[in-house]
Amino acid sequence: MHAFRSHTCAELTKDHVGQNVRLSGWVHRVRDHGGILFIDLRDHYGITQVLCDPDSAAFSAVEKVRSEWCIRIDGEVKARDPELVNPKLPTGEVEIFIRDIEVLGSAAELPLMVFGDQDYPEETRLRYRYLDLRRESMQRNMVLRSDVVASIRRRMWDKGFREFQTPIITASSPEGARDFLVPSRLHPGKFYALPQAPQQFKQLIMVSGFDKYFQIAPCFRDEDPRADRSPTDFYQLDLEMSFVTQQDVFDTIAPVMAGVFEEFGRGRRVDAPESWPQISYADAALWYGTDKPDLRNPIKMQDVSEHFRGSGFAIFAKLLEQEGTEIRAIPAPTGGSRKFCDRMNAFAQKEGLPGMGYIFWRETDGTMEAAGPLAKNIGPERSEAIRQQLGLGVGDAAFFLGGKPAAFERVAGKARTVIGEELGLTDKDRFAFAWIVDFPMYEADEESGRVDFSHNPFSMPQGGLDALAGDPLKVLGFQYDLACNGYELISGAIRNHKLDIMIKAFELAGYGEDEVRKRFGGMVNAFQYGAPPHGGCAAGIDRMVMLLADEQNIREVIMFPMNQRAEDLMMNAPSDPSAEQLMELGLRLIPQNQ
Repeated sequence: MHAFRSHTCAELTKDHVGQNVRLSGWVHRVRDHGGILFIDLRDHYGITQVLCDPDSAAFSAVEKVRSEWCIRIDGEVKARDPELVNPKLPTGEVEIFIRDIEVLGSAAELPLMVFGDQDYPEETRLRYRYLDLRRESMQRNMVLRSDVVASIRRRMWDKGFREFQTPIITASSPEGARDFLVPSRLHPGKFYALPQAPQQFKQLIMVSGFDKYFQIAPCFRDEDPRADRSPTDFYQLDLEMSFVTQQDVFDTIAPVMAGVFEEFGRGRRVDAPESWPQISYADAALWYGTDKPDLRNPIKMQDVSEHFRGSGFAIFAKLLEQEGTEIRAIPAPTGGSRKFCDRMNAFAQKEGLPGMGYIFWRETDGTMEAAGPLAKNIGPERSEAIRQQLGLGVGDAAFFLGGKPAAFERVAGKARTVIGEELGLTDKDRFAFAWIVDFPMYEADEESGRVDFSHNPFSMPQGGLDALAGDPLKVLGFQYDLACNGYELISGAIRNHKLDIMIKAFELAGYGEDEVRKRFGGMVNAFQYGAPPHGGCAAGIDRMVMLLADEQNIREVIMFPMNQRAEDLMMNAPSDPSAEQLMELGLRLIPQNQ
């Protein structure tokens, strides 16, 4: 017999009754039933009930074991009495009478229990992550993650892609976040960077003549943490293709994404990829208040400025006299009660706004009537025009926000989400995808007015070199995202493969030609030798698994994540370097003011 096990803790059935077997695993829990000791023995695959009575020579040893001890047992498989069968377990028809036991690893007092559904502070869970990972939900999430990655690889190979690995230690590259810098021992005073993405290398792979590349790539960004973002590193499906248009990229990656979500979505609906809408960045901001809309919610905001211009509602009327302002309406089908409207108004105030105007429609004496302070101020004709534009009726409501869109769009988008949730309009049994296209290439800093890239700096501007001759803030790029259920899952672009356009594009963002040649010398040189048109994208693995696992926090699907302060509590990182290490690297630390 094998030294540790003849079977896993999920294999034994009534067909094994009478056999002598050996199992190894962890003590999930111990129960004493009238002197008979029952142990739920757990391994990665499942749970088997084992038991020992005082007549067994192993009884005294079994009495000593506690939760999470790692043990090996030998015993005989016996059928459970019919009334004691556990239909929830694959092994629920049998139990093992222990004849011999060996303690493979005892456990100290546990800082968190593996058995049960107790909640523990995240600090405790991350400090003792190896115990946290033993819990059923975490085992399930990590298996899901592994299976998703394996499925992605198979699907990419089936589409004719080849997997290549790109360097981890490289040069700094602007990707919209801070780099993690690595000091060079051989070149004192110089630094490598951990790649924010394999951006330059995958483009150089295309220049090298490889037609379709992909990689499950680690990326490193020194970012502020969020629930859906790791503050240090993450993994993405990175891909690039030569001789393609934007639509070619969509047609290639969409079936991969749809297939993965169908395979692991546990029956939730996935729309056919060819029906995924393509929404411009400007329309997404107008309709949904975000560039990653949740289309499970059918609410679409609209510009209703004309109905308030010159109206009796002085706040909005005066607001519209200022340049760049508008009034937007958030329709709320079935939300037509004063109680609900007041609740949403309070929500806006909690978000830092003075409030949120509203109109709701009710039936009075057989006639539809617009109600609420806003309706009284603008009168029945304007209220009716708003109702018709929004397609609302009796029992419905609409909420209104005004000003410069940048000042209220975030709150409007959040309000749309809350309204959809509270009114039961959001379809929870669906993965709703949408391509967001036509991103602006540049944005201006509100305080300094300085123009910089708003998205990927290596994208091809729509219209090429001619488009860069005018106002940079009006230039659109061949850039795109794929949104799903309110999250950005994919970001990509058709790349700028022409050196003159690339230099001009960076010049508009304040990077001179000398700096471009210095910082991106590899790509600049390569583009002089017949660079093909190419494009691609990257899909966030962690975020995909988070959605599939129905988790709200990305740390629930990462095996060993950092905490929100970018600390690894288990491994004590970041740590203090030794004086010898600093000397070897030619570095010294400057004390920071606390």
